[in-house]
Amino acid sequence: MSDQIKIRAQIQGEITDLRILMQHPMETGQRKDEKGQTLPMHFIQTFSVLHNGKLLIDGQLNTSVSKNPLFTFKARGIKSGDKISVNWTDNNGAKRQDEIAIA
Repeated sequence: MSDQIKIRAQIQGEITDLRILMQHPMETGQRKDEKGQTLPMHFIQTFSVLHNGKLLIDGQLNTSVSKNPLFTFKARGIKSGDKISVNWTDNNGAKRQDEIAIA
């Protein structure tokens, strides 16, 4: 399994800033290794962000996104004690899900 998804939330009044770092190699299928062999495509295809189990963000990615993508979002209605869950699935079928409780 891959490294943990890092989720940070900062509440500022009614608005919460969410920062999500997904650890993933995000290979385009165009780079070559030291032997000149093309590295196979390996990238996050879909991801979602849930707030207390309800879908907040549903996204699709492709090979144009860099290694270890960082996303930032603003959301309303998030308060201390709420749960934010992030999950992704890559083109090889690997999956990752992590969750935090807002402090």
